Amino acid sequence: MNCAGILSRIVILCFIPLFLSSCNDDDLKKAATISSKKLTLSKDRSLNVEIIFSDSAIVKAKGFAPILDQVNPSSGTKYQEMPKGIKITFFDPQQKITGTITSDYAIRKETEQLTIFRKNVVVVRDEMTFNTEELTWNQQKKMYYSPKGIVTRPDGTVLNAVNFTAPEDFGSVAFEQGSGETYLKGNLGE
Repeated sequence: MNCAGILSRIVILCFIPLFLSSCNDDDLKKAATISSKKLTLSKDRSLNVEIIFSDSAIVKAKGFAPILDQVNPSSGTKYQEMPKGIKITFFDPQQKITGTITSDYAIRKETEQLTIFRKNVVVVRDEMTFNTEELTWNQQKKMYYSPKGIVTRPDGTVLNAVNFTAPEDFGSVAFEQGSGETYLKGNLGE
């Protein structure tokens, strides 16, 4: 063993007593108190839940979740969790279906007014289908956001969408760095 190896072992052995002596009884008591505190969750579970969203007595959407957990942590904010997914059906004022959102999991954060859909998220509207792994609905801004996904149009156009945004009615969509395939009618050579 060379001199540098021996010197580094001596230095390490000198610091071990310093580390051990820096912990006093008060520190150990504080650590024990912190570790003994437990976060408690109150969870109310409902099965086969239908949720109706209306505005001025007009049904705008209906949601269905096989399981809805209302979670009330002892510290923090309440939230609703749908561990088996959700399906939301949207309606126009004449109660005609205008689209759907489905996902394998969803969580609604009440205080932030956010709903986050995760795993196999599919949005179907007349003019498009949007597939992604995560979609967030911001209720205050009335906007949907997704980091990335695939937009498919009825004409066969397929677009990869990064930083996808859409208003609440999906009347228009915006995204960055789009790439994909589209089909044009007619003869381009004439």
